[in-house]
Amino acid sequence: MIKNFIKSFALVATLTSTLYSQTESPKNIAGVYPSLTMYNNEGECGPGAVVPWGDNLWIITYSPHYPMGSTSKLYQITPELTQIIRPESVGGTPANRMIHKESQQLNIGPYFIKKDASVRTISPKQMPGRHTGTARHLTDPENKVYIATMEEGLYSVDVNTLEVEEHIKDGNKQKAIGKGIHSKLPGYHGKGLYSGQGMLIYSNNGEKTGLARKRPDIPSGALASWQGKGDWKLIRRNQFTEVTGPGGIYGNQNTDDQIWAMGWDYRSLILMLLQDKQWHAYRLPKGSHSYDGAHGWNTEWPRIRDIEEKDLLATMHGTFWKFPKDFSLENSAGIVPRSNYLKVIGDFSIWKDKLVLGCDDSAQKEFLNHRPFKSTKGAPAQSNSNLWFIDPAQLDQMGPVIGRGSVWLRDDVKANQTSDPYLFSGYDYRNMVITHNSKKAVEFTIEVDVKGNNQWTKLEQFSVEKSLIHQFPSTQKAAWIRLKTNSDAKAVSVHFHYSNKDLRSTQNDALFTPIAKLGETAKTKGLIRSNRKVLSLQNDSGSFAVNTELEMIKTPDNSAFFKGAEQVQNIIQVDEASAIINEDGKRYRLPKNDAYKNIDGRICREVATERDLFNFHGTFYELPARNAQGFAKIRPIATHNLAIDDYASHFGLIFITGLNSETNERTIQNKDGNAAVWAGVIDDLWKLGKPRGLGGPWKNTSVKAGVASDPYLMTGYDKKSLELTSDKDAKITLEVDIDGTGLWVKYKSFELVAGKTLNHTFPEGFSAYWVRAISSSNTKATALFTYE
Repeated sequence: MIKNFIKSFALVATLTSTLYSQTESPKNIAGVYPSLTMYNNEGECGPGAVVPWGDNLWIITYSPHYPMGSTSKLYQITPELTQIIRPESVGGTPANRMIHKESQQLNIGPYFIKKDASVRTISPKQMPGRHTGTARHLTDPENKVYIATMEEGLYSVDVNTLEVEEHIKDGNKQKAIGKGIHSKLPGYHGKGLYSGQGMLIYSNNGEKTGLARKRPDIPSGALASWQGKGDWKLIRRNQFTEVTGPGGIYGNQNTDDQIWAMGWDYRSLILMLLQDKQWHAYRLPKGSHSYDGAHGWNTEWPRIRDIEEKDLLATMHGTFWKFPKDFSLENSAGIVPRSNYLKVIGDFSIWKDKLVLGCDDSAQKEFLNHRPFKSTKGAPAQSNSNLWFIDPAQLDQMGPVIGRGSVWLRDDVKANQTSDPYLFSGYDYRNMVITHNSKKAVEFTIEVDVKGNNQWTKLEQFSVEKSLIHQFPSTQKAAWIRLKTNSDAKAVSVHFHYSNKDLRSTQNDALFTPIAKLGETAKTKGLIRSNRKVLSLQNDSGSFAVNTELEMIKTPDNSAFFKGAEQVQNIIQVDEASAIINEDGKRYRLPKNDAYKNIDGRICREVATERDLFNFHGTFYELPARNAQGFAKIRPIATHNLAIDDYASHFGLIFITGLNSETNERTIQNKDGNAAVWAGVIDDLWKLGKPRGLGGPWKNTSVKAGVASDPYLMTGYDKKSLELTSDKDAKITLEVDIDGTGLWVKYKSFELVAGKTLNHTFPEGFSAYWVRAISSSNTKATALFTYE
């Protein structure tokens, strides 16, 4: 009795010592509370699970590859937004979560938590591995759960005693704990786990090879099942993440309910439906390519969760999706994109009328994400991440929706072979491009499922010699679209480029008023860098830091901390036509703004784990890592035309230097006014204004007949027009790269008369990744695009 009392007293004392003391609500910017920032001592600190339970919000963080524990923590957030670091924390790389109804316990990571906030922990020695999913048990769901690891390990856990039984050994090399078998399932980097219809479904989303770290188009990942014994059985050899069903975090209560699995390949997103023990495949567009990569590292844990009365919320490849709660073969309509986002989200949940997003914000180790025009020591000194509290309505107010993807991409197709259904509804503009390398014309038949009830009708039929560009009218309604050919066909590609109207202004939102405009002289500048528990700033006035109270304070000289963190010398060329980017042996062109000739400042920095923010000539771009095809899949976010000096992430926020004398609620400055930063979240950047640009591949350029120009960026822009001139009579042909991988298709040819300008306006809603020009004769030509 005395021993138990002493133990309980010690626990209370430990909990009390970890409380963030406060007498009033903690400060926040845009729903991010610096006092809730989470840290560890490893290369990444991502939130693996965010779950309300009892009166509290529970979060686990993960380190990048620690199957036997780490300095990551279990966090308890009280209703007063007090952060408690639980002493039961053992770390690791956990992201599993499930609420076990019968025992009234929340399982996240190796922790079992009751509503009274008491916590029990399974030691990593008892259950080694990077815990990734928890699911209801097939034969004893009242008393046991399954827990899977990222290296294909599988355990049963008794929720009452926490006794562990090993079924399949975790793939990391460590001491054996039981009699489980070694798995031969292909792929690695496990993600989802869910049970139903008499089986356990497991997903992984990576490949553990050197080639997977360079190319996103190799075979990778797996969706698998397990029937209670033996090894995982392969269902589909693609990258998969979330596996869930109508029961969500509680597990399906009816064993015959559907199961959904979300994944992708280099073509598009993949949605798998298990119904009546039969699998059905669907495809959806990708909003972002920052999640690609055959190694699987870039995705975190996309989720499908219940946050509203009507629809579920799904996150996948940079898009917030409405997902029907009763999605099935007979009721597949209703998947709709809500907006695109820039944050990296590991998990999310509704708590006290707010949507709480657990975001993987600032990784100390930038992994494979290095570039010659990035600073070598610009990464955070310590990994940190945070929660983002928003109103659910904000989900519809972030980035304008864009979606790109293929059903076939350079695939050989058999006669009457039907493609997977591809999402058709939910977009204002829908472009389709068909191309193939067959020796003769191929007839393509398009079918649509209008109501999402698996009833397919013929829509159109095309005979395609080599390629075809087709825009669907806005009046055309259907839930899904699919294609088939009348004959065998070689290297077939069918690509869809979707978007919604970009209704943003060309003006900066008032939030950004304190940032100096182009042409103004900034009152305060400075280098900034995430520095453990503060954001450090260095300028001509000395060293400063922003703390969790959002105060700017003077510090002792800290200039040594910034050596190697400066923006490296600009190696990006600009000529008369546009900006020129060289990456991995390929050359690209972007719009330019000549007013930036003498402007120095940060060009490129990672602002969310393995995602770069590229800032050039007045436009912010989302830039995927090089192993996710990098510049080939770049996308403009917003054109700001501001005199930004530096930017960096910390506390789950983005900070910007280069401020004028104006202030607002986003300004943090010291008392003397000689050091200041602007603070917000990276998804505020959409409010800077729609992307615009001027430039092209040629401006009075001597070109050779039949030689294609450099690719010039087209994706992500709204209204597009073209100006063409030539000093000789010539035919100029425009080609578009339809998916960013160098798949060029003829758009249109223009007959030019020497010395006369020809203007062309592209159809509303038309887009592609890149555009290039080819002249029929040697000439001096101009091809300039205006994006508005």
